[in-house]
Amino acid sequence: MDTAPAEAVGPLMRGVAVLRALSDADGRLSLGELVRATGLARSTVDRVVATLARMGHLRLDGSSATLAPRLMELANAYLGALRLPALLGPHAVQLAEELDESVSLAVPDRDGIRFVHQSTRRRAMSLTFRIGDLLPAERTAPGPLFAAHWSPRQWQDWREQRAADPAGADFPAVPYGTDTDTSTGTGTGTGTGTGTGTGTGTGNNTGFEQRVTQAVGGFEQRVAAARHAGWAVDDQLIEPGLIAVAVPVRDAAGTPVCAVSVVSHTSRHSAASLRAAVLPRLRETAAAMEAELRGAPAPTPSAPRALAAWTSASKQELGAEFVESLARGLTVLTAFGEGRAELSLSAVAEATGLARATARRALITLHHLGLVATEGRTFRLTPRVLSLGCPPLSRTALPDIAAPHLAALVGTLHDSASLAVLDGDAIQYTARVATSRIMSVNITLGTRFPAYAASMGRVLLADLPAGERAARLGRMELRALTPRTLTSPAALATALDEVAAQGYALVDEELEEGLRSIAVPVRGPDGRAVGSVNVAMHTSRRTVAECVAEVLPVLRGAAAAIEADLGVVGRFCRIPLS
Repeated sequence: MDTAPAEAVGPLMRGVAVLRALSDADGRLSLGELVRATGLARSTVDRVVATLARMGHLRLDGSSATLAPRLMELANAYLGALRLPALLGPHAVQLAEELDESVSLAVPDRDGIRFVHQSTRRRAMSLTFRIGDLLPAERTAPGPLFAAHWSPRQWQDWREQRAADPAGADFPAVPYGTDTDTSTGTGTGTGTGTGTGTGTGTGNNTGFEQRVTQAVGGFEQRVAAARHAGWAVDDQLIEPGLIAVAVPVRDAAGTPVCAVSVVSHTSRHSAASLRAAVLPRLRETAAAMEAELRGAPAPTPSAPRALAAWTSASKQELGAEFVESLARGLTVLTAFGEGRAELSLSAVAEATGLARATARRALITLHHLGLVATEGRTFRLTPRVLSLGCPPLSRTALPDIAAPHLAALVGTLHDSASLAVLDGDAIQYTARVATSRIMSVNITLGTRFPAYAASMGRVLLADLPAGERAARLGRMELRALTPRTLTSPAALATALDEVAAQGYALVDEELEEGLRSIAVPVRGPDGRAVGSVNVAMHTSRRTVAECVAEVLPVLRGAAAAIEADLGVVGRFCRIPLS
C-alpha cells in the first residue's frame, strides 16, 4: 500500500487492519494471532479490540475475538447505497428457483470481482462463496465482462499486481492449487464457448494449477471474446468442478454495473452444456434487471445515526481503553446508505455529528485504505467496505446469532435456555445453553418434541396464519405425554389464541412431569416468528407467577437482542434457521 498521507488517522488504520485480519480468518482469532496477523503491538491490539467490542462490532470470548453481527452495519451502508441487491436480488432469486442452480450478482472491484448477492441452492455440491468475497477477475466469469471496459492504466495495474502477487495473497477466499481436482476440462472458458468440462471426476491437482496459470496468460483473449459475445464462462478456473456463465447488467450508458452469473458443478453440466441450457434465460433476466434499474424511483434517504456524542461518552467512561478516533472513523462509513450514495464533506459531518475537520481526516484515511472513493467534491463507499467482516457474517445462521444472547440469559437467570424452530408438527432444538446444576433440564441439539406440548412449539403455532394453524391442529395426534397435557383440539386452539394475544407461552408439566418452561417468539424483519427462545426449569425452582414476573421480562429482552442482530445481518443476506 502507498505511504499514508500525513493527515491519516493511525488508530483508524490499525482498527481496519484488525477487522480485515478477523474477516480473512473466517471471523475469529485469538489476541495473539491478531498480533501476528497485523504486526501490531499487543497493547495496541488490546485497545483496538476493546473499542470494537464497545461498538458491538466484535465479541471477546476469553482471549479470542469474534466478529459480531452489528459489524454488518458497515456492509449494509455500502449495499444500501449501491441499491443493486434490493432492486435486482428478487430477479436473481427467481432465476435460481427456475433453473435450480445458484445465481450470483458481482460488481467490479479494482482487479477483481466482489459478490453482492447470492441465491444458493442447497445440495451436497453447492456454491460456497459468500457476499463480500473477492475473486481475481481472470479466474471468474464476470471478470472478462468488466475488464472489457478497463482503461490502459487498469490493465497495467492488473499486470503489475499479478507479477507482484502470483500466489494471490490479496484473495483469501480463493484456493490456489490446494484442493484436489475431481473433474476434467480444458479450462479455457472463453466467450467462444470452447470450455468443455466433462464431469468424469478423473482430473488431478496439477491440472488445476495449470488452469490457474493459463487463466492469467489467456485473460486478454478471454476478455476480447467476451466483449464480442456479450457473455463469459468460468470453466473450473476458480475451483475444480465449479463452472459458471455470466452476462453483464448495464446502465443507461452501456457500462456494466454488475454481472449476473449462473453457477453449477461438473457433476450436473459441462461448461458448454451449462451455457446452452441457461444463457437465453440468463439474458432475459439481465434485460429485466436493466429495466428495473431504469424504472426505479429515487430512493428516500434513510436517517443516519449521529454517533459522535456516543463515542465521546464512551471515551469518558472507558478512558484510555477506548480509541475514540477509531470509533469516529468507522462511524463515517455509516453516514452513507440508501439515498445517501454520494455525500459531501459537510453532509458527512452533519450525518455523524462530527466536526468537519474530524470528518475530513477520517475520509482521507478511508480513501487511502480504499474504502472510500472521491468524485469531485463528493465521496462514495467502494466495494472494499465488504472486506470488513461481511464474508463470514453473511453466512451467520440463527443459532450462531442467538448463542451469545442465550449465554447472557443463563448467566442472569441461572436456568437453561434454548432456541428452537418449527419442523413440521414438531419443534427442533437448534441452540442451547445449559445451566450447571445437580438437577437441570437435559436436552441436546437436534432434539425434537411435539409442538403442541412444548412452550416454544405453542409460540410458533400461535404465530401461524389462522388457516394454517387450524389445518395443523386438525391433523395432529394429540397424545397425553403427562396427566396435564392438553389433548382436546378445542382447548389447545383456545390456548394458542391466548398465546398469540399475550405474546408468550407457559407450559407447566405438560411435556414432562416436573418441567416448567416459558417461551417467546423470535421475529424476523417481516414480523413473522422464525424461531422461539425459552427458559426451562424444574417446578421447584419458580412458581408460575414468578416465571411471569421474573423470567419473562429478561427472556423478552434476550429475544429483542436476537431480533436486532437478525435485522442487521438479514437486511441483505439470507439467514439459515439451523
